[in-house]
Amino acid sequence: MNEFLVDIPQAALDDLAARLKGIEEPAEVAYWRDRYDWRAWEARLNTHPQFTTEIDGQRIHFLHVRSASPGAFPLILTHGWPGSVVEYLDVIEPLAGYDLVIPSLPGFGFSGPARGWDRYRTARAWAELMRRLGYGRYGAVGNDLGTFVSLELGRLDPEHVAGVHVTQIFSLPDGGPLELDPEDAERLRAGQEFISRRGAYLRVHALQPQIVAPALDDSPVGLLAWNGQLFGEEVPAEFALTNVTLYWLTGTGGSAIRFYHQDARAPRPAGPTRFPIAVSEFTGDIFRSVPALARRDHADIVSWRTHEGGGHYAAHQAPQTLADDIHAFFDGLR
Repeated sequence: MNEFLVDIPQAALDDLAARLKGIEEPAEVAYWRDRYDWRAWEARLNTHPQFTTEIDGQRIHFLHVRSASPGAFPLILTHGWPGSVVEYLDVIEPLAGYDLVIPSLPGFGFSGPARGWDRYRTARAWAELMRRLGYGRYGAVGNDLGTFVSLELGRLDPEHVAGVHVTQIFSLPDGGPLELDPEDAERLRAGQEFISRRGAYLRVHALQPQIVAPALDDSPVGLLAWNGQLFGEEVPAEFALTNVTLYWLTGTGGSAIRFYHQDARAPRPAGPTRFPIAVSEFTGDIFRSVPALARRDHADIVSWRTHEGGGHYAAHQAPQTLADDIHAFFDGLR
C-alpha cells in the first residue's frame, strides 16, 4: 500500500481555466470558471487517509477511514457514474462507528485511466483489496454502478461478505412471464420512460463509447455537458462540478464510460443471489427499483425502506438517513 495525497499541479488548473475562458454556454461554465474552488475540495479529500495499491495490473485508489472504536466492522462503499469517491464524503461522519474503505472504480478518478474492467473483475479486485487490508468479514454498500459491483461482490465472496446494502436494484424484465401489482407496474413504466427519454447515454456507453470518449478527454465543456446529464438540478453545483473536475484532472472521462462497454459483454451469472440484501430507496431518485423484479433476482432481500425526497446521490443528499439505514442493517449482521 502506498500513501496518497491529492495534489493537482497548478499548471493543470491553469490549463482548465484557459479552456473555459470566453465560453458562455452552458451557464454552469461561468460558475466553474469564476467561482469554483478545486483546492478547497482537494483539501477536504486530503483530510481522510488515502492510499493506492496495484490489483490485477491496475492502480486502485481508495480512502481508508478507520473508526476510533476497537474492532469496528468494515464496510466497502462503491460509487457510480458520473460520481466518484466524492459521493461518500458526507456520510463518513455518520458512519464513524465503522471502518470505511471507499475506492475509486477502476478507470475512474485516481484509479484510472483503465481498460477492460467490468463489475465482475472489479468485485474480484475489491475482495482482494479487503483481504490485503486484513478484513475477514465485511459489508458492501453501493450506489448506481456501485450497486452492480457490490451485489457481485456478495455473490463472489460469500464467505466474507456479511451483506450488501444498495440504493437501487436495476432488475428489468427478462422476457419471461410478468405479473406485477399496480405499484410495481407504474415503477416499471416510469423506469422505461426514463430510459426512452434520458437513457441515450446508456446505449452510447454500452455500444459505442469510442464515439464520445475522445471528446470527453479533450473538452472540459463537453465533459460537463455529458456527465452533467445525470446531475441536472438535483444536486448543488459544487457537488456536480467537483465530480466533473475530478474526471477532467485525472483524464478519465472516456475511460469511465468504457466500463459500461466491457460490462455489457461480460457473461452473466445464472440464478438469484442468496445473501442478505437491504435496499434504501429515495423517491427523488431518477430510477425507482421494481420490488417484484428485484426479488426475482435476489432471494434474500431482508429490508426495503422507502424515503421521501433524497435523490440519486443519497449519500450526499440524505447522508444521515442513509447512514441510519446502513446502521440498522449491518448492526444485525455483525
